[in-house]
Amino acid sequence: MANKDEHLLGELARRNWIILVILVLASLPWRSAQVSLGVFGGGLVAIVGYMWLQRSLRAMLSQPSRGSAKKFQFGYFVRLAAIGASLFALVALIKVHPIGLAVGLSVVVINIIWTTIKRSL
Repeated sequence: MANKDEHLLGELARRNWIILVILVLASLPWRSAQVSLGVFGGGLVAIVGYMWLQRSLRAMLSQPSRGSAKKFQFGYFVRLAAIGASLFALVALIKVHPIGLAVGLSVVVINIIWTTIKRSL
């Protein structure tokens, strides 16, 4: 079981990209660039945010100290601001479809639910 746990993060990272490709391909029949771009942009924001969080957690856990926890908290707010700015740019400037954006943002959630169901069975 420990061997499965070691490869879990890599498996999640690969599956995020696979789910994003599937969702973008599923959005193509709508023949709307705003919908497909919303799915792609939302998925990209979700995946990059997930990878950023993973990297920050690894850095904090590799050298546990009071300073690393404060650095993680500061990085959390920076990440939150970057994600907020990205979402603002996608909606206000690029004018993506909000439902497509919501579908794209759910890439990591779909992946975690899928992995939870898969591992519990």
